[in-house]
Amino acid sequence: MKKIIIINGANLNLLGKREPEIYGSQTFEDYLEILKQSFPNIQIFYYQSNIEGELINKIQEIGFSFDGIILNAGAYTHTSLAIADALSAIKTPAVEVHISNVYKRESFRHHSYLSRVCVGVIAGFGMESYRLALQYLSEN
Repeated sequence: MKKIIIINGANLNLLGKREPEIYGSQTFEDYLEILKQSFPNIQIFYYQSNIEGELINKIQEIGFSFDGIILNAGAYTHTSLAIADALSAIKTPAVEVHISNVYKRESFRHHSYLSRVCVGVIAGFGMESYRLALQYLSEN
């Protein structure tokens, strides 16, 4: 059975409350239960932190023993060379995910330090972006 972890970064603990016009009104915990029911043959783990170093620690901790990472680093996507370096240092493939279409938003969100070290990027499909990433990782 594959082991895949979803790692959410800064401010994503506020999903369901934060800017519902951009991120929707569903909490991530509620959506996670739907994902687990939709993919019963995959062990899905979840981790969230607002702290960059904790995200790096988690990536390093699971980076040689899991089958996939779905990473929504939030604003760290656009600022963190350290998270990119952590992804470069591990063997587990990562998919970069964004709930919103970052290219329809502020120009600083158009650049990602993480994309070059991820197997792919999924953005703009709301919470379904996670399901699409999970589908890919479950098949590859």
